[in-house]
Amino acid sequence: MTEKYQALAETIIEKVGGKENINSLAHCITRLRFKLKDEALADTDFLKNMEGIVTVMQSGGQYQVVIGNHVTDVYDTILGLGVSKVSENSAPAKKQNPFDAFIDIVSSIFTPVLGLLCATGMIKGFASMFLSIGWLSDQSGTFIILNALGDSLFYFFPIFLGYTAAEKFKLNHFVGMAIGASLLHPTIGSINALEPLFTIFGGSFMESPIHATFLGVPVILMDYASSVVPILIATYVGSKIEKGFSKIIPDVIKMFALPLLTLLCIVPLTFIVIGPIATWVSQLIGSGFLAIYDLSPVVSGVILGGFWQIMVIFGLHWGIIPIALNNLAIYGQDTLLSLIVPASFAQIGVVLALMLRTKDKKTKTLAFPAFISGVFGITEPAIYGITLPKKWPFIYSCIGAAVGGAITGGTRTLNFVSGGLGIFELPSYVDPKNGINHSFYMCLLAMIVAFIVGFALEFFLFKEEVKPVEAAPAHPINHTKLSSPIEGQVIPLSQINDEAFASELLGVGVAIESTDGRVVAPADGTITSFFPTGHALGFTTDEGIELLIHIGLDTVQLEGKHFTTFAKQGEKVKAGQLLLEYDVEAIKKAGYDLTSPVVITNPKDFLDIIVNDEDTIALSEELFTIVLS
Repeated sequence: MTEKYQALAETIIEKVGGKENINSLAHCITRLRFKLKDEALADTDFLKNMEGIVTVMQSGGQYQVVIGNHVTDVYDTILGLGVSKVSENSAPAKKQNPFDAFIDIVSSIFTPVLGLLCATGMIKGFASMFLSIGWLSDQSGTFIILNALGDSLFYFFPIFLGYTAAEKFKLNHFVGMAIGASLLHPTIGSINALEPLFTIFGGSFMESPIHATFLGVPVILMDYASSVVPILIATYVGSKIEKGFSKIIPDVIKMFALPLLTLLCIVPLTFIVIGPIATWVSQLIGSGFLAIYDLSPVVSGVILGGFWQIMVIFGLHWGIIPIALNNLAIYGQDTLLSLIVPASFAQIGVVLALMLRTKDKKTKTLAFPAFISGVFGITEPAIYGITLPKKWPFIYSCIGAAVGGAITGGTRTLNFVSGGLGIFELPSYVDPKNGINHSFYMCLLAMIVAFIVGFALEFFLFKEEVKPVEAAPAHPINHTKLSSPIEGQVIPLSQINDEAFASELLGVGVAIESTDGRVVAPADGTITSFFPTGHALGFTTDEGIELLIHIGLDTVQLEGKHFTTFAKQGEKVKAGQLLLEYDVEAIKKAGYDLTSPVVITNPKDFLDIIVNDEDTIALSEELFTIVLS
């Protein structure tokens, strides 16, 4: 146990609800990933504000405590305090929606090997680079050993994933490894050298020569080296088979009989059915992505590059990574990873500019280590500690990432191995066959351009945050007031179940738990946007205050049902004028949360925004006081 982090570890355990509330614990590069029995027992606000913690995220069925570079030390300390990686007496986890369940499965399987994947990828990338510039010969022992080391994880990926997937699906870990090893056994591959006995599925994309049979059943032999999908499905099915046999095999012979019968069932099934189908599906997925990419690689780069950091924040990137790994396994190259590599460089460009421009000592102190970490691809300290709380710097980094993604997309930059992070990603773009070519140079160019764009936007558009005025000014304050457009209970934005609003990415304001079913104009002004579904509208006052009013959470899915509008986009209205009515009970009965954010979307245009601190508010009662100058 690391004494330095003991107090932090003890507090984290206490504030997530104690050891008894922890189902499992894992970690990635910067985050502790808890699966809790009841996330409501965790004191999230306390943890977010605690020294030593960057922030807390709840996504994909995981309670993620972002620590930073020393996450491994904190993780080891927590384990030393008696918390298990997996609780033996775990209560059934709360039922997840299919998407959250998918994210949880993928992250649980891939997280344990991420560090090793980066390390071996870096070694393979450097070996390819040294070969291409003539430092090493492909006949030299140095190159052969380095290349073998770098290729070890990816070539034998089914064995490693067999272990981690077995842990996730509650299969004997070594049975999972044995399934993966069976797929890679050299004698299996040698069968393909024999003359085919016959061909099946002729004329289709599934056309396959049959070189061998198992008990008379044709076996379609695929190349499973570096594959991802077949072993994941095989391990899942194997866990079900093992569970079934476990109920009927006597305990006295279970030690050997259970793995014996499980392997005898799952391995032939994998070769005959699971492997071929999974491989065909993988090929279709890879081809599908390439088809979309071919339609407009520049647009693909802008979208994925620009939104990549947001996807990471919400844990959605776990839905993308397997596709990239699949492309590398099937095609030996991938275009997806090149679209996202500029993001970390845009982020550190923004951080460096902020460090140079700000006069705030705390920001300067945080920015330097965040910049250094970001150079090596660890951007969580920069995102959660600096740019995201300040909003605009984070937006600038997304713009820089989008520009970088457009470059790698437009030049069809290829990635050849899953390598390191940050600056260590460059060797991954060295073509093993042709050496350093345009992919390497375009990747480097995209990194530099993303960095420059992020730096320039923050440096030239920088505005120091206005500190609250503590003493009364010597001259009159020019201010205005906004009335509440909605009636109900006032809730801080930080407490609502929507990260975009809660983090104030969309603006400064409050949420109101709506009870009245009406929305009125908060002041004289113009409706600048009114969604056809009626669930949200944008409003600009005559003083230039821009307001977003969003009725409920996820209510866009109602497609306008239960909403009646009384104004239209572009219309000038008077304070108190009825804009919208909605059926409160019907919307709640449909299962939607009527907590309604009311936010000022251009807060930087004003000196200060003061929010009414009452617990409840009525229509047209004062909600905001805005200090104009």
